[in-house]
Amino acid sequence: MGTKLMSVHPLPRAKAPEAKQLPTYAAEELTQGEDRALITLGDQTYILRITRAGKLILTK
Repeated sequence: MGTKLMSVHPLPRAKAPEAKQLPTYAAEELTQGEDRALITLGDQTYILRITRAGKLILTK
């Protein structure tokens, strides 16, 4: 009794939608050379802070 080999073909991939380019902002530009900036969203105000370690913190 012989063994039959089956060939497996991958299914064609669906084309991924083109990635939309997100707006990019430099934190140093937002803070204008300082270590903090105020950011508003609707009627809420947030503080964006650059730490001494170079990390970003966003607080209400």
